[in-house]
Amino acid sequence: MISAGDFKNGVTFEMDGNVLQIVEFQHVKPGKGAAFVRAKIKNIITGTVLERTFNPNEKFPLAYVERRIMQYSYTEGDLKYFMDVETYEMVPIDSSKLGDNFKFLKEDMEVKVLSFKGKIFGVELPNFVELEVTSTDPGVKGNTATNATKNAVLETGAEIKVPLFIESGEKIRIDTRTGEYMERA
Repeated sequence: MISAGDFKNGVTFEMDGNVLQIVEFQHVKPGKGAAFVRAKIKNIITGTVLERTFNPNEKFPLAYVERRIMQYSYTEGDLKYFMDVETYEMVPIDSSKLGDNFKFLKEDMEVKVLSFKGKIFGVELPNFVELEVTSTDPGVKGNTATNATKNAVLETGAEIKVPLFIESGEKIRIDTRTGEYMERA
């Protein structure tokens, strides 16, 4: 059990049948009246974020989110299959549980599969991945005002903006959280 007075960023707990994570919190002690805790909480299964105030003495059961390293194997229809690196068991995950950043997922990539009480609710990609540029327009000299970019298609089929000096066949590093070009690999 955890009391609202002990909240810290990243703590997961159960409330009203939901699994919630503290995104941000603030202990407030007004001049008059009782102290309270103002928190921004995220439902880790649905992804919704809301703000709520708590009495510091309220108690909630802790929720343990399991993070298992798995390797992406293949896609079949709407299911993506991941292999547990410890047991070699194949686990199918519905594509609807995966976010937009999965356009950067390629075969044999290791990811963290998130589950609560055996129910898988999400997958975390590594923060940075290295992918090959399969096609891009040639950079045109004289087209550079500031921070000029062009479209590029990656080996996974994803399209991103890259600087003009990047050519087809080059490996680049991408931030999967923002989908932005970082540097040459």
